[in-house]
Amino acid sequence: MDKNEIRTFIARRAAQELHDGDVVNLGIGLPTLIPDFLPEGVHVTLQSENGMIGMGPTPEEGKEDPWMINAGGGFITAVPGAATFDSATSFGIIRGGHVDVSVLGAMQVDEEGDLANWMIPGKKTPGMGGAMDLLVGAKKVILAMEHTAKGNPKILKKCTLPLTAKGQVNMIITEMGVMEITKEGIVLTEINPEFTVEQVQAATEAKLIVSPNLKEIK
Repeated sequence: MDKNEIRTFIARRAAQELHDGDVVNLGIGLPTLIPDFLPEGVHVTLQSENGMIGMGPTPEEGKEDPWMINAGGGFITAVPGAATFDSATSFGIIRGGHVDVSVLGAMQVDEEGDLANWMIPGKKTPGMGGAMDLLVGAKKVILAMEHTAKGNPKILKKCTLPLTAKGQVNMIITEMGVMEITKEGIVLTEINPEFTVEQVQAATEAKLIVSPNLKEIK
């Protein structure tokens, strides 16, 4: 798969984890593709930590409103009934446990559900942003990410980069499979039929527990 096919594959599978009525926060990058693949009849409310609930799709080229942007600076629209507010109120929503699902990207994740997604020591960084609040405040945390970075595993026994939060990740979705974080370790529950279990394990530093009910990603 090329880069675009990988991103589409991950976004399509991640969309299946969202349910009608969910309040959802999507991280920048790949997670923003997820609304394009929501199953028929599933309607979610998108929240942005810079102060909006009720985000709509990306506007058509030439129809962007400079006052309407998401937390990553990308142009957005609003659906009927949307509301805007200050960032303090927005983080009150997040910290108060009113976000059902948060979908984020990752630099590293480990078998204890620790996540590193905000900086590489020695390189410039814009800051952690709202990721730490979303990880702790959302009811479910899903990582939608490529399985490796330049051929190097991103799913590790232990994160080596500075952490965003400890033990908060529930699920990992990559182009190779779907994994759940459990007390016993990382369980491979679904696999892309283009890969074997051995190939998924070879691309993963952490030891995977293969579910006895392992199925193919639809």
